[in-house]
Amino acid sequence: MIKQSSSSDWNAHRHRIRQLEAAGRPLDPDARERDRLLKVTHGYAQGLLNELSDRLAYGHEKSAALHIRDLPIGEETHRIEALVDLLDEAVVRTGILPAHPGHVGYIPGGGIYASALADYLADVTNEYVGVWFAGPGAVEIENATLAWMADLVGYPVDAAGNLASGGSIASLIAVVTAREAAALTPADYEGVVIYSTSHGHHCVEKAVYVAGLGKAVHRQVALDERYRMVPESLVQLIAADRAAGLRPWLILASAGTTDVGAIDPLAEIAEIARREDLWFHVDAAYGAFFALVDECRPRLEGMERSDSIVLDPHKGLFLPYGTGAVLVRDGQKLRDAHGYDAPYLQDMEAAEENRAPAALSPELTKHWRGLRVWLPLLLHGVEPFRACLEEKLELARYFYGEIKKLGFEVGPKPELSVVTFRWVPENGDANAFNRALVREIHRDGRIFLSSTMIEGKFTLRLAVLVFRTHLDTIDLMLELLRDLVVQLEASAEDWLED
Repeated sequence: MIKQSSSSDWNAHRHRIRQLEAAGRPLDPDARERDRLLKVTHGYAQGLLNELSDRLAYGHEKSAALHIRDLPIGEETHRIEALVDLLDEAVVRTGILPAHPGHVGYIPGGGIYASALADYLADVTNEYVGVWFAGPGAVEIENATLAWMADLVGYPVDAAGNLASGGSIASLIAVVTAREAAALTPADYEGVVIYSTSHGHHCVEKAVYVAGLGKAVHRQVALDERYRMVPESLVQLIAADRAAGLRPWLILASAGTTDVGAIDPLAEIAEIARREDLWFHVDAAYGAFFALVDECRPRLEGMERSDSIVLDPHKGLFLPYGTGAVLVRDGQKLRDAHGYDAPYLQDMEAAEENRAPAALSPELTKHWRGLRVWLPLLLHGVEPFRACLEEKLELARYFYGEIKKLGFEVGPKPELSVVTFRWVPENGDANAFNRALVREIHRDGRIFLSSTMIEGKFTLRLAVLVFRTHLDTIDLMLELLRDLVVQLEASAEDWLED
């Protein structure tokens, strides 16, 4: 027999629950408070976007970031106005401002406004996108974006994919799928061989390590003069490994390398992979969406024959950070590698596994990324994205030609939107000079440029992919470089002993 609580205990318990409800009420503000909070944050966002070009692309002085430490998380509350002011001072004005048209240092070019609206709606609705049963419409949107991407790269209708946080997790999903498709066990790892080049992105190598294959044999395939994989070298390495009793397994190719934007000869590599029965993975995080531009499609020929591919909408579609994608040509292999079951999920429908994003990646709970892809594409159509990508190609070519006229030593003619170059002074060490040149560009702050090391040479990189970067930005960059070279040549003491 169940013992009944006394009336006083029952009332006290209900009273305590009501007290806790009232204490937690600020987490669910009413319409008036929502309007007030939105007015402040939207006002700041509008002001920031309106004055972007008047701000610095790179805040060289970063001490303000430490002010975050002056506001520890605790019981004290703070006004939204003060918090937004701190955000501007300590975050937006320090380091790189990725939304700035002058950010031409790294490849991600995201932040279109429509995606910000999509994220707002995704956060307010808080749709769970892991299983179709729970959020059928949200999952349909996610799958629709992946189907569009699969069609773009030339994959069949039975391909499958997943929207991940970026190329790193997307690459991990692909590597695990390749591992499971080959039925590899830990006893096999030391005998399998992975083929890549020295210009492959380190996130793919990291994915191999995280997937437990750090002890696998890694072969670096030779590069040609444009830093692309040499197919003949790949064939020779595979033959030598087979002769040595090893098991060739995985080819990692690139469609747009980080350093120079090179595209490996994908069609030739695909044929080698087919002939040798190897898993062929393409890291197209940077380059895949250039397939929207007609002239680029022939350069990307062969990616449709890969077994898996990674493409980052937060690069070529200009979306916010945290938007990567992986596609697997044989969708069943992706499901076999990442499928799962649990008693608490028994309410899911029988066909769920074919539609559940959580069954296709390590993530069970994740942000509804599909809306930030789907809404802009439906709102604007594909044409503005295509035009923007083509503009970036043309800007890179323009910069390449103009920087040569100024006397800079240039790297390969850009295949995509990355240009490498450096100044070779008449006297002194070229590496020291270019190191000083980058330092002065960062101090100026109007443009953010990056650098890399290529064959022992300190090399400057222009990576044009921010959707707000236009001709005036490139002209400013050329003017700044010209002036700084003259300045540094006239004051050798600033760099000769660097």
